[in-house]
Amino acid sequence: MSDLPVSNSAPASPSSTSALRLVLILGLLSAIGPFAIDMYLPALPQIGASLNAPVSAVQASLTAFFLALGVGQPLFGSLADLWGRKKPLYLGLAIFVLASIGCALAQDIQTLVVLRFIQGLGAAAGMAIPRAVVRDLHTGHEAARMMSLLMLVFSVSPILAPLAGSAVIGLGGWRWVFWAVTAAAVLGMLAMVRGLPETRGPAARGDSHLADTFRAYALLLRDAHYLGLVFIGACAMAGFFVYLAGSPFVLINHYGLSTTQYSMAFALNAVAFIGAAQFTGALGQRFGLATVVKLAASASGVVMVALLTYYLLGGDQLAVLMALYFIASAFMGLVIPTTSVLALEEHGAIAGTASALLGTLQMLMGAIAMQLVGLFSTGKPLPMVVGMATGALCGVALTWITLGAARSRQTAQAQ
Repeated sequence: MSDLPVSNSAPASPSSTSALRLVLILGLLSAIGPFAIDMYLPALPQIGASLNAPVSAVQASLTAFFLALGVGQPLFGSLADLWGRKKPLYLGLAIFVLASIGCALAQDIQTLVVLRFIQGLGAAAGMAIPRAVVRDLHTGHEAARMMSLLMLVFSVSPILAPLAGSAVIGLGGWRWVFWAVTAAAVLGMLAMVRGLPETRGPAARGDSHLADTFRAYALLLRDAHYLGLVFIGACAMAGFFVYLAGSPFVLINHYGLSTTQYSMAFALNAVAFIGAAQFTGALGQRFGLATVVKLAASASGVVMVALLTYYLLGGDQLAVLMALYFIASAFMGLVIPTTSVLALEEHGAIAGTASALLGTLQMLMGAIAMQLVGLFSTGKPLPMVVGMATGALCGVALTWITLGAARSRQTAQAQ
């Protein structure tokens, strides 16, 4: 990797591992971090009461986790290119397990915030490396198909985790949320032992050194096309993060939903995202991946502008919010996995680093958006909707800058 070659070829999938089993394992590893977020959301009010902490301090424990996911992915992505894919995954999961146990035993909010940051660092391995494994094995439409299947397993988290969190909290209190995610991480480690092949063996690693990692990041940061694709996905993620942080207060406090009803409403949007994501491979093969991104991002922007206009004109119906965001979530299900495939397409030789930088930039942009909108949050829908619509519109602009007509023709020819 010393000269950072760019390769679009991919090794054949190991015959001893079925595609379905591989997707299930990668999906589980990818979902551990989101599971620790989504299952945690219904517990926020109880944590504040239990630890005698203000709302802002409790929200800081959520922000700390997101920041750690962003900071940790470059570390684990680099290690994945230097050491192979499995060793950094084991290391990350071990950190996650230990920090989760600490969170379950925390006696004050300051300790919980610190441990949530460490927990997020461990979870970053599961966020960064599975995308690199997909790129090791597949490119093009097949990669898009596998990424959509991975998204299917990964997206079980926002459907089931809030409901599972509500059930666990009801049975044993908020601390049992952390025991549950500890068990999930241990299950992931056990699944890796025999079910996950090493897709970057010694021959691929060659004589890689730390200096190669810095050169890889320099290469990626000079690649405007790669960065454009990353930030298209980041804009979609930012809108989701704004919804993630604001929806408990808007849906529960403003609209009066119970925690279980909130969990079901949250899951509804995840269903839209998952369902649409399953069409990325077929749509990409028929129309081209770049065309799918352009149309889906633009449609999402139109829907979010309609939602923003509704609230600016004085509307305030939960049904309108849920219906329009359901549609927008479906279009995001086409944008996020497809931009990830396109961003990694030309960087197979440094897929771990490219995947990590993608995850870092998207997580950090989401965390920044979440904090900025939080400064104006009133517990009412409008600030949240403004943040969501802003992310969507920025994504539309970046999409047409990055995947304009000339670039689309070039991408189509390459495919």
